[in-house]
Amino acid sequence: MSTPDSQIAYWDTAAATKTFTHPLHLPWLDGISRHAAVLDYGCGYGRTMAELEQHGFGNLLGADTSPAMIKRAQHLHPTMHFTTLSEPPALPSPHAEFDAVLLFAVLTCVPADESQHRLITELNRILKPGGILYVSDLLLQDDERNRRRYSKYATGHGSYGVFETGDGAVCRHHSREWLTILLAGFEVLSSRTIVVPTMNGHESTGIQILVRKPTAT
Repeated sequence: MSTPDSQIAYWDTAAATKTFTHPLHLPWLDGISRHAAVLDYGCGYGRTMAELEQHGFGNLLGADTSPAMIKRAQHLHPTMHFTTLSEPPALPSPHAEFDAVLLFAVLTCVPADESQHRLITELNRILKPGGILYVSDLLLQDDERNRRRYSKYATGHGSYGVFETGDGAVCRHHSREWLTILLAGFEVLSSRTIVVPTMNGHESTGIQILVRKPTAT
């Protein structure tokens, strides 16, 4: 069943029309071998994976909960490897399989605190010690339209920043403080503020955070 934390039916419907825009900041990947195992969790139609391949990365896997998104990705990038997640956030991968994981505009689609914690825990599990997690997502916005809908939906969804879109998605914008809590088990390497168009065409302030899984002691 599709829930506010999977929304598979919504993403299957949106798969043919949505365009994703979060930029890939390549200098953050300069220290990673082009042979490194890289996972794009919530890969959508494979946009970011295609950019990684163009810059020499060859060991790539994309995973998404939406079968329609994966079908579109396979059509656009037939030589790449994609998998549909049947029991998200669980991945059919052994511990410490990946050198790097990308999480681009995924937390915004997972509105509940507990579900976000489960996702980050799973990504920590499949990352190698010393591996990096590259998060790109949206911050709480200061404009009246967003403040109004944050207030409207806060009680029903349990978190300020969660809202429903006009086309049926449940999304979340985040405080910097919450993202710090969520990623507390990692070492922060860098962060930067960005401005991106949302999937529904509104300009929004986002954040990108590069963190590293601690090495075993």
